Amino acid sequence: MAIRGYVLIETEVGSAKAVGESMQHLNHKDARVLAVDTVTGPFDVIVQLEADDLDRLGNCITDGIQSIGGVKRTTTCLAVRLG
Repeated sequence: MAIRGYVLIETEVGSAKAVGESMQHLNHKDARVLAVDTVTGPFDVIVQLEADDLDRLGNCITDGIQSIGGVKRTTTCLAVRLG
């Protein structure tokens, strides 16, 4: 079963648009980008990822997203199925 996560990204001032565009084109071997939204509030960009397992999702975040210029901090929320 695939793992889905939402990565909440804080960017450097003035770089939200560029980071959002970079996320749209992120091509990482360990995970697939399902959606990218530039948002208001405490975070600047939210990326929805899907991977085969938690380790692959983590690799995409640390090797892919966190290496993009302008990314200041990430917070990851894992999607769960309840019930």
